[in-house]
Amino acid sequence: MNLIYLLSLITIVICIIALYRFSPYRVKKKHSNSLFTEALNAMVRGDRIKAINLLRQVVKQDSDHVRAYLQLGNIIKDDNPLQAIKIHQSLTVRPNLPTDIKVDIHRALANDYFTVGQFNKAKEEAKQILLLEKRNLWALEFLISLAEKNKEWDDAASWTKQMHRITGKKQNDDVAKFDVYKGLDCLKNSQIDEAKSFFNKAIKIAPNFSISYQYLGDVYAETRDLVKALENWENFASLDLENGKEVYTKIETALFDLGRYSEVEKFYRRIIKINPSNFEALLRLANVLEEKGEGVSAMNLIDDAISSDSRDIRAELMKLKLSLSTSTPMELGHQLDKIIEKLS
Repeated sequence: MNLIYLLSLITIVICIIALYRFSPYRVKKKHSNSLFTEALNAMVRGDRIKAINLLRQVVKQDSDHVRAYLQLGNIIKDDNPLQAIKIHQSLTVRPNLPTDIKVDIHRALANDYFTVGQFNKAKEEAKQILLLEKRNLWALEFLISLAEKNKEWDDAASWTKQMHRITGKKQNDDVAKFDVYKGLDCLKNSQIDEAKSFFNKAIKIAPNFSISYQYLGDVYAETRDLVKALENWENFASLDLENGKEVYTKIETALFDLGRYSEVEKFYRRIIKINPSNFEALLRLANVLEEKGEGVSAMNLIDDAISSDSRDIRAELMKLKLSLSTSTPMELGHQLDKIIEKLS
């Protein structure tokens, strides 16, 4: 009796396994997964039309294939963003989805809404991601970018600080720049004192964020406080050796107006001490020395300038100017040939 019962039980188990293994649902599921893989491969190859057709076959066979719906919405977003929104929105009501899929759905919707210019809805979708995963860097980067686009500087600064707390990388320049943007907005509205306050705040947050000094110098120049304007421009030029040349003329003019033109030479020597290959500073210092009658020293600086940037023709022209009173016609001809060669 026990043997008969045991045999019957084994038979039932075998039948159940066979029914599951060869069931139409299982076969269909396996086929839909194969189609989905094929669709992904088509996307990688750039075969968009084939990918769309395959994904449509997948969701037709398996309406529970959420990732297929996700990819289908993503791939048609550029041509039909409203349809992409409908597809992705329909997935939000599905029950018992794992967190990673929920995150992907909200991410897709954030991109969808951004594409059609519905920025508030895009922001809410990114916030939903942070509710699911508070350390999600993609969502934070998206929110920062969106806040910058909409000139919501306080929000951008807040999201940036949150990202810094997560990554452990405290880059003060990334926060200070938003106070600079606030200051520039104030300048557009002729709010000089407010602009000055924001630029000073940016400097306090990030003392080496050079652009703050440039704009603060410009504000002081507007109010004819040339001493403070000069101080800030010089700070900018010392911190940003590449773009500092933008304020060289302003510095020279301010020193001239203050009756301190003799300090121009000292300024350029400080810059060259920091960066001996600073072409613009070498060229301008050479011009100052030439005006003082120190032709030999000026010529040495011009040679240094040509060594640092042989492509800029201004150094060759300055050298020609300095050589007019000391070189032979043949030597001057050689210099002209070099200039013509650079121009051709």
